[in-house]
Amino acid sequence: MIQIFKNINVDWMGKRKPLILVSIVILIAGLVSAIAREAVEGGSGAFNLGVDFKGGTVVTAKFKERPSADTIRGALETQGLGETVIQDSTDKADEMLIKVPNLGQREDCVDQEKKVLDEAGRCVVKKALDTLGPEAAGTTSLADDPNAAYKIVGTDAVGPVAGEQLRNQAVIATLLGCVGILLFIAFRYDWTYAAGAVIAVFHDVLITLAFFSVFQWEVSLTVLAALLTLVGFSVNDSIVIFDRIRENLTLHRGESLYGLTNQSINQTMSRTIVTNGLVFLSVLALVLFGGEVLRGFSLALFVGSITGTYSTIAIASPIAIWWQSKLGGQARVKEAIVPQAGEKLASSSRRSVTRRPVTR
Repeated sequence: MIQIFKNINVDWMGKRKPLILVSIVILIAGLVSAIAREAVEGGSGAFNLGVDFKGGTVVTAKFKERPSADTIRGALETQGLGETVIQDSTDKADEMLIKVPNLGQREDCVDQEKKVLDEAGRCVVKKALDTLGPEAAGTTSLADDPNAAYKIVGTDAVGPVAGEQLRNQAVIATLLGCVGILLFIAFRYDWTYAAGAVIAVFHDVLITLAFFSVFQWEVSLTVLAALLTLVGFSVNDSIVIFDRIRENLTLHRGESLYGLTNQSINQTMSRTIVTNGLVFLSVLALVLFGGEVLRGFSLALFVGSITGTYSTIAIASPIAIWWQSKLGGQARVKEAIVPQAGEKLASSSRRSVTRRPVTR
């Protein structure tokens, strides 16, 4: 293993309270933001849910001369659409994704048989794009004309019922992942470690959601994928430290659990810096250069990679120690609350004693 920092000796357990305080402040800020937005916006403003969850229409439009997102947004506002998301396509430079909320039926949107359309999203987007002037999109003509300034190449509609089902499935998937982690660590290590790891996972997810609530970043299916990724990322770091704690408990049976936990974290710190540092740099590149399509995914990973790193130290390990103290190891934990002053004095006394030659 690469050793960037050698002989690290930091009392991480002694710093757990300030770190936990930071988490509490962020969680309270997220809770206040969610409650306030729910009260102001009538039950739908805690998070900025994307089309995937609250229903709507995603229109993919191909342009000869692609206008700016502000130009398209202004055209949509003329049609009464203020809540829209304009994103670049991930693989085609001349295409844009236009996301509009669920509009239902509108009298001005009819099919060829003059029947009112059930979902007017595509129709309203087309009306808005038809209003673009030559300076924005070349010539204005029908979307089916080969010489048109634009063409609608795809439409995806998600109803509110489907969006609610996706939200429920997202919660179930996260909970099932945490249950699986709990059972695995409990079988492989101990229930005390399992409790610490799962609580740390919930901490990472809630901290990430707090940022999404405060800054109103859009929550979509890609954000859900990022949250599930964070579950595995956080647990992986916790397991490495827990495995080292188990080894040290076998090698140093006389030392306190407090001291062994600090020692284990310090011994794995180089690994943590290398692994999590590379993940952080990769995610930072996604945030800076990933574009709007990956914005939610990259922001969730960005926040989660930071919280997942320190939650192993500030959340998982202290909870494991606290839990073990409640299950019978209290005496061993208490030995380290005064950071081993007695042990240091005893060891120094032993070093000062030397054998003297016996004189006859």
